Amino acid sequence: MMRMEKLRRLHGAVSAAERRERLGQYYTLTWNHPKGTGQGEVEIRFDYQQGASASLVKQMHKDFPSSDGSGSVEFAVLGDDYFTRGKVLAWKATLLRDNKVLATQQSYLWQ
Repeated sequence: MMRMEKLRRLHGAVSAAERRERLGQYYTLTWNHPKGTGQGEVEIRFDYQQGASASLVKQMHKDFPSSDGSGSVEFAVLGDDYFTRGKVLAWKATLLRDNKVLATQQSYLWQ
């Protein structure tokens, strides 16, 4: 299964530079939030720390319309960011609606 995922990510990358830009770590987050529990925009926030960047916490986020009660989003640490700052050591994913935290999940090493 891992070989297939690697081939899917690298599909279409012809040169070594194109392959290098696609190498890294991918995180796919899925959520299911019942309708009627809020009307605001949904935000998925992904905070993470990398090995070579000391205690610096980086953040990525993705917004979805209020009509979306479930979905999936992918966050990726790729290319030069991955090779210069290192692997992701700790992460935290947060689901927000109307800037209120609804759910959170984190890795074992997250502080």
